[in-house]
Amino acid sequence: MMDALRMQFVSIILFTFLAGIGITALFMVSIEYLAGAVWSTPIRRVFEMMSSIVLFLPLFALPVVLSMGNVFEWMSPKAATDQVLINKAPYLNQPFFLVRLAVILGIWILFYVLFTKNSRKQDETRDQSLTARNIKLSAIFIPVMGLSITALSIDFLMSLEPHWFSTIFGVNFFMGSLVAALSFITIAVILLNENGYLGKGIVRDHYYSLGFAMFAGCVFWTYTAFSQGMLIWYANMPEETPWYLHRWEDGWNVITISLLVVHFIVPLFALIQRKNKTNPARMIFMSCWLIFAHMFDLYWIVMPVHSHVAKIHGPSIGLAELAAALIAIGFIVVLFQQQTKNKNLVPVGDPKLQRGLAFRL
Repeated sequence: MMDALRMQFVSIILFTFLAGIGITALFMVSIEYLAGAVWSTPIRRVFEMMSSIVLFLPLFALPVVLSMGNVFEWMSPKAATDQVLINKAPYLNQPFFLVRLAVILGIWILFYVLFTKNSRKQDETRDQSLTARNIKLSAIFIPVMGLSITALSIDFLMSLEPHWFSTIFGVNFFMGSLVAALSFITIAVILLNENGYLGKGIVRDHYYSLGFAMFAGCVFWTYTAFSQGMLIWYANMPEETPWYLHRWEDGWNVITISLLVVHFIVPLFALIQRKNKTNPARMIFMSCWLIFAHMFDLYWIVMPVHSHVAKIHGPSIGLAELAAALIAIGFIVVLFQQQTKNKNLVPVGDPKLQRGLAFRL
């Protein structure tokens, strides 16, 4: 039988995993429009399909909302006597938390609907003004997305230990989510293309570009993670260092070191080689590896708090974590299968499509 408290903490991992992937997939759509990129145009519909995750985020947020009192320290009775939490109460309170969540998810869903509506309408009308409309939407969406994903990471992850704070945390969560989203997208693109569903224009150069984006994301994730840790270590402030001590003591140092290996060292040496970024089988393997790495990262962020609350010494992995991983991956697979039915897998009305199909490095 699964431990109820563990399931409540794992529900945070599940929600933030899916939320991060959904919104960063939509970020990739907006970046293509705003930058005028052509290499990704033939596979943009895959980005759009992956971003449809945002439509279902309220469902996955519900278990977290229902168990807030058990997982968030700032909602416990002792918060009323903790001066630090009293000072943070104007932000860390249940009504404002729920309002922020509703606004964030509402904005994400709205932008998803607007982007995809214009994109699919263009398939039928070939109206180039729809591209210009999505470019304008992208200019609005990107800063809004940056603020909202930061707020979501603060609310669901950083506030698990409300005495702690980091100005780099939101960027780090964004980069980890982006790498995971690119990994799912890469798997989908390769499987669709190798089975002939994307026509004949997608070549190894497109795989290379996806691999390069994953490589760059891993390096930047490591940069933000190192910067956060180094600055906190150097400052040695009592408000900041306990967060890392909780992830180093009682056997958590093994998890911390393993995270560095899994999320940086292995991807660095694997994806730095051109031949690996153009090999479909190796790209699928590394994509699966990086999806696991992001789950592992979220486990490292969330579960030390569970160990502290449940008074468990050292890290452990239970059925709840395994179930969450299966639910997340199974949900994305089923959702993507449904999205591919009766829809163009290539944005046939986009004026950049032919240049995208002709893209070569």
